[in-house]
Amino acid sequence: MYLAKTPWLLKKLYPQLTWDIKSTDRCIYLTFDDGPIPIVTPAVLNILKQYNAKATFFCIGDNVRKHPDIFEQVKAEGHAIGNHTFNHLKGWETDTQTYLDNFLQADKLLDTPLFRPPYGRIKRAQIRALKAAKPGLNIFMWDVLSGDFDMTLKPEDCLKDVLKYAEAGSMVVFHDSIKAFDRLEYVLPRALEVWSKEGYSFSPLTP
Repeated sequence: MYLAKTPWLLKKLYPQLTWDIKSTDRCIYLTFDDGPIPIVTPAVLNILKQYNAKATFFCIGDNVRKHPDIFEQVKAEGHAIGNHTFNHLKGWETDTQTYLDNFLQADKLLDTPLFRPPYGRIKRAQIRALKAAKPGLNIFMWDVLSGDFDMTLKPEDCLKDVLKYAEAGSMVVFHDSIKAFDRLEYVLPRALEVWSKEGYSFSPLTP
């Protein structure tokens, strides 16, 4: 079970996390979780380039280790990098020290002040531990969840939800993964086409 639009109450319960970007600019913040991986991440980069869009890639440390060339391509093309742990750990099911160690293992490769917890699940103790270990760390969640990881979701319905809920300042989550690729390659160029015509710009997240 997941919600395409993050409820305001959840944002209130975790004010120490960033859910969207308050701004007067017509900007949408595109984010991609779980890469870098062959085929999918380069395809995403190609689509983004066509629309002059910059994004933020929350990377799995082990994927960076396995595919450093793709990781370097993401950075070279002007996109922001975020930490997504080394092994995609689920915070609710992991003790705080193990979670911190896994984050730090990824940080050695990524060296970024941006972090997103896998599955969006993180304990308050883990938040405190991460921020104590890396002062200035920004933990980003999301405002719109595309659902591209849901293999039962039709690409057309995925696009419909993304266009319905995204607005100025939204952080939209996509996944540069094999599992999501059927929906992602359909939705991303079509959403970018619509948003571009509506006057939106696309910027990477910053601390």
